[in-house]
Amino acid sequence: MVATLRVVLDQLVAPSEPELAEASRELARALVLGAPSGCEVEAIAPAGGVEGALDSVPGLAGVRRTALPRRELAAALQLGVGTGIGGGMIHSPTLFAPLVRHDRVHDHDQAVVTVWDLRPWESPSELPRAVVAWHKAMLKRAVKHADAVVVPAHSMAVRLLEIAPGLRDRVRVIAGASPLGFSVPVDEVGRRRALGLPEGYVLLAGGPLGSEGLDAGLAAVAASGVDLPVVVIDVEEGHEPAVEDLASAAGLPERALHVRGALDAPDRAAVFGAAVAFVAPSRRAAFPWRVVDALTLGVPVIAASSAVHDEVVFDGGELVAGTDAASLADGLGAALATGLGSTAAAERLGVLAGDRGRAFSWREAADKVWMLHAEL
Repeated sequence: MVATLRVVLDQLVAPSEPELAEASRELARALVLGAPSGCEVEAIAPAGGVEGALDSVPGLAGVRRTALPRRELAAALQLGVGTGIGGGMIHSPTLFAPLVRHDRVHDHDQAVVTVWDLRPWESPSELPRAVVAWHKAMLKRAVKHADAVVVPAHSMAVRLLEIAPGLRDRVRVIAGASPLGFSVPVDEVGRRRALGLPEGYVLLAGGPLGSEGLDAGLAAVAASGVDLPVVVIDVEEGHEPAVEDLASAAGLPERALHVRGALDAPDRAAVFGAAVAFVAPSRRAAFPWRVVDALTLGVPVIAASSAVHDEVVFDGGELVAGTDAASLADGLGAALATGLGSTAAAERLGVLAGDRGRAFSWREAADKVWMLHAEL
C-alpha cells in the first residue's frame, strides 16, 4: 500500500510572497527526493495561475486541482466551507490548507500547516486588514483542527503558543533553508552587471516598514565609516523612494545606494557573491531567509540580536543588542567596522558564517516532515 503525502502548492501557481513560493517549491522537491519506500508526493493546487509552474517540482505522483482559483479558495478555507480538496495526509508550507474536522485515527486524515512570520499578530498595521484577518482566522482554525503547526525556530514556537495557547503540544520546529544547490553562479559578474550593481558592497534586505529595521541598518553603515556602496534587495515595488529617503536620513550619499526588488535564486546568489558583509537589523519574529542565504554562502553576518537571530545565527556571525533604533545602529556600525577592519577579521566572520550555514538544509527539513506525519 502506497502512502501519499499531499502538499499544498498554491504559492507556485499563484504566488503572493516570493519567499513562500520558493520555500514551497524547495520543500516539495526535497519531499519527493527524500520520500521513504512506499511513499509518494502529490500536489494540491488551486485552479488557474501560472502555466507549468508545477513542472518545477519533478517526480510528483499527481496533481489535484481545485475548482476554485486561489483567491476564492482562500476565502473558502477561511470560512471552513467545502473546497473539493478532500482528505488524506495533507501538508501545507503555509497556513493555506483545509482546516476542518477530520478523523485522524480511523480515516488517517491529517492536516499540518506552517507559520513563517508572526507579523500579522505582532505588527498588523504593516499589512492590509484583509491579510491580517485571513491569517488570524486561519490560525484559529488551526487551533481547532490542525494536527500540527510547524514553525521554523524554537523562539517562534514559544511566541506562537503565547498567541494561540490552545495549540499546546502540537507545535513543531522545522527550519527552512536556502534553495537546494544555492551557490554563487559562474556567471556572477555578468548577472551583477545586468542588475547594474558594483563590485564590493555592504548588503541589506527588506523595506521601509518599521519591523524591517532598515532605518537602523542604513544608519549603521553610515556610522561604521566603511567607504563602500550599499545594496538593498527584496524591496517591494513602489517602496524604493521610501528606502532612498531612509538612506538619505542616515547620511548615505545617493550615489552609494542601489535598491533592487526580489531576485530569483541565481541572481540573488550572484548579489551575495560580491557582498563584503550582510547587515540584518530586523528583530521581527520571522524566519530570516536572507540571513540564512548569507550563512550558506559564507558572507560575514552582522545582525541585530533577537530571539530568532540569536537562534539562527548563533555563533555564525556578530549579534548586536540595542535598546532602540539609535543604539542598535551604533552597535551594528561598530561591529561592521570591526568585522571589516582587516582581511583576517572579515575572513574569520566568513568562515564562521559558512560553518553555521551547513546547519540549514531542505533535505533535512523534508526528513523531519516525513517523520512528523509518520508520528501522527
